[in-house]
Amino acid sequence: MTKPSVSNVNITRITDNQSEQTEDLLAVEEPMEIRLGFGPMEARQQKSVSVTMRTPGNDFELALGFLFTEGIIQYPTDVYKIQYCTELNTQENLENIVRVELNPNLDIDLSKLQRNFYTTSSCGVCGKESIEAIKTNCMVQHLDLTLQITPQTITQLPDKLRAQQSVFEYTGGIHACALFDAAGNILLLREDVGRHNALDKLIGAAMHASTIKLNETVLLLSGRASFELLQKAAMAGIPVVCAVGAPSSLAVQTAVSFNITLVGFLRNQRFNIYACPERITH
Repeated sequence: MTKPSVSNVNITRITDNQSEQTEDLLAVEEPMEIRLGFGPMEARQQKSVSVTMRTPGNDFELALGFLFTEGIIQYPTDVYKIQYCTELNTQENLENIVRVELNPNLDIDLSKLQRNFYTTSSCGVCGKESIEAIKTNCMVQHLDLTLQITPQTITQLPDKLRAQQSVFEYTGGIHACALFDAAGNILLLREDVGRHNALDKLIGAAMHASTIKLNETVLLLSGRASFELLQKAAMAGIPVVCAVGAPSSLAVQTAVSFNITLVGFLRNQRFNIYACPERITH
């Protein structure tokens, strides 16, 4: 059984001081716990690594993308099974607990199983320390300039994203992100009430798609470009990140450090380039 991503609610709508009873559709928000199974098959261990509020759907991709962008796994082959936990579970929590089974021969750093302190903007560490923490876990230290994209292609991306946003079309209350190729063709799209979950779902889906090379893609974010999202893009080796909203100062610093082309305020046929403009051809 797959949980719905939208929910019907009864509302009172006011129009020109007149009220009517009707229905509305809302994006569903429920908690999801990610548990990790690891160690030799004869002595498996389990550890809860995250609880996040998400929109149900693509839960296994969310778990896979989260573990990858947190530096716990590096390849899809590090995982041999993902499943929902159902034992001793209530109906309310059905499909809200995901267990990721790592290969028994995989060596993991248990210190990474606590959500990395640098991923929250209120953590209190400085920007330099945050970026250095990413570099410790990131396989791609500095992206090359092979991918090139035109301004005309970039300005078309938001409309292409919106046309594919099925949940947003009904609810208006959800974040989206998508991967495009350099010609502006949409490759993958994921939605979630949490912008970070949407990106983890997207990266997890891309890891399963053998035809998608993340270092040859353009990422579009439906909202602002935060440090956390740039951190995930850097971990995935995505060379171009475009955002409909504004970037934060630390997001720009992260983009510069990893040679990521960062575009913000992408709307109404206009945008600003905040880092690495060399990939955008004129």
